[in-house]
Amino acid sequence: MKNPRISLVAPLLLALFCAPLLHAQADPTLIRRVDDHYNHLRTLRARYTERYAGMGMDRTESGTLTLKKPGLMRWSYDKPAGKVFVLDGHYAWFYTPGDAQVSRTPAKQLDDLRSPLRFLLGRTELAKEIDRIATAPEGANFKITGIPKGMAQRVRLLTLIVTPACVIQDMKIEETDGSTTDFTFSGIEENVAIPASDFVFTPPKGIPVVDGQAPI
Repeated sequence: MKNPRISLVAPLLLALFCAPLLHAQADPTLIRRVDDHYNHLRTLRARYTERYAGMGMDRTESGTLTLKKPGLMRWSYDKPAGKVFVLDGHYAWFYTPGDAQVSRTPAKQLDDLRSPLRFLLGRTELAKEIDRIATAPEGANFKITGIPKGMAQRVRLLTLIVTPACVIQDMKIEETDGSTTDFTFSGIEENVAIPASDFVFTPPKGIPVVDGQAPI
């Protein structure tokens, strides 16, 4: 005769065991809709607020983000004024007024926290750019989570909050050291005219250029 306690407990244990697996599944339709949305864009401009918490710091900055295909990105800060991060298709440039040097990094070697958004600069295929990708409802929106490809040693989890119109309005990066960076986007404009000159960075006169990673 079958033990009734075993009959009851076994399905419960199976459900508990499988719950994390079910939660981690990705909805391919949602991901494909986001891919399609960004693959039809030529340019994007948005306001952003960036909050970094970690290493004893809690810092909030803001500015304007511009993207242009193929491979061009600019973060112009107005808080602090003059701080800039430019991806010109070949190099990433990072400079803050008052710094003793300009940081330059080959685009292919970029390991900056802004780099997960680079998948928007070519042909977007989130499933190939994000390992362990998963989707889940997030209020009226939905979220996409995973680890940016090639950044597992630094990033514990990437979370994208996406609207029903498939627009990314928040990007949160949780690092393996416990620090977090959260980018919130607003005033998003798509397919607006953006001159190529916006993505040309000229180091200030007398400031040396140093190859290396962009600072936090």
